[in-house]
Amino acid sequence: MNGLADGIASGIWLTAARLRAYSLILLALALLALGALAATSNGLNDYQGRPLGTDFSNVYAAGKYVLDGKPEAPFNPPLQHKKEQEIFGEKTPFYGWHYPPIFLFLAAALASLPYLAALTIWQAATLALYLVSIRSILPRTETWLPALAFPAVFINIAHGHNGFLTAALIGGGLWLLERKPVAAGILFGLLIYKPQFGVLIPLALLAGGYWRAFTSAGITVVALCAAAYLAFGMGVWEAFRESMTFTREVVLEQGQTGFQKIQSVFAAVRLLGGPVGLAYAAQAITFAVAAFCLIRIWRSHAAFALKASALIAASMLATPYLLDYDLMIAAPAIAFLAAHGLAKGFARYEKSVLAFVFLAPLLTRAIAEQIFVPLGLIALIALFAITLRRAGLDRRAAPATLPAR
Repeated sequence: MNGLADGIASGIWLTAARLRAYSLILLALALLALGALAATSNGLNDYQGRPLGTDFSNVYAAGKYVLDGKPEAPFNPPLQHKKEQEIFGEKTPFYGWHYPPIFLFLAAALASLPYLAALTIWQAATLALYLVSIRSILPRTETWLPALAFPAVFINIAHGHNGFLTAALIGGGLWLLERKPVAAGILFGLLIYKPQFGVLIPLALLAGGYWRAFTSAGITVVALCAAAYLAFGMGVWEAFRESMTFTREVVLEQGQTGFQKIQSVFAAVRLLGGPVGLAYAAQAITFAVAAFCLIRIWRSHAAFALKASALIAASMLATPYLLDYDLMIAAPAIAFLAAHGLAKGFARYEKSVLAFVFLAPLLTRAIAEQIFVPLGLIALIALFAITLRRAGLDRRAAPATLPAR
């Protein structure tokens, strides 16, 4: 038993050869599952009658409304469901449109293509962006395989979701931040399409003195919102504002999506039967603690890789709405921590915790559904904790004055 505990603490069990072997096994299983999904499909639908790339169906349906000259319609749940049924059949489940109006530009572009072509291009292009961002953070040849084998990749592809794009924007933005801060700010600004993951970024940029990135991010957000206003009119913003009531009450508070799928403190409280008020209180405390710790790290002289990992982990913990496919965003955090550990050496438990975070997306939905344990949330807390611990060591070793950027 002591040998096992020591092995977990040291991480000696996770050799390069084992990482490669485990990644190949995970990748092979994912390819088999995706192949089976394709082989058992019928036209645009899978064997259960759901659209292939399930959640991409809402993007495609919203884009069709834009092409029809009705950009407000996706924000109306009955109308959105009607369009999805027109495209995929009367038995199609409802896939809600919860994005800001700026995402309608991309939705319309994709909807101009046949559905399967649009789905393929969307997933292939954003997967490539994700892989490039991870390879930039961890510039080693062996990075490609675990980046592809990360279980959240399979979940994201199966759902036709946007996790690749979100991971690429936040990971790429952080990689560029010290090299090209204006370009980094543009990538951060593009995250406005998924605003719940960008709330803490301005705090980190201000705390770290990254003024140029902060300014360019703000300009990017304003420009995108202005473009949506000019293209679609004020009505689309009013429709978006009204739709947020449905998103908050039905999707989040009532858990129509399924609390076992959501990896947040809010959802964990609701999954365990807690009332809405308690869930909001727990989420608010989590947000405050994450923001406080993040500001301290970004004002310190901790290694930048640790600041980047802390920002990603804190951004995921801060939001009440984080699906299991959104765990794709953990990939750049893992890459930043791995790069730091390979350069400076891994502290006790770091390698094993990173392996746990890596595997968590594969099991979190099933475990939460069966035994009500939010494994994905536990993984995120562990990720944030080891980053804080390592950053604390860096901070004590070398306090410093941060230059303006």
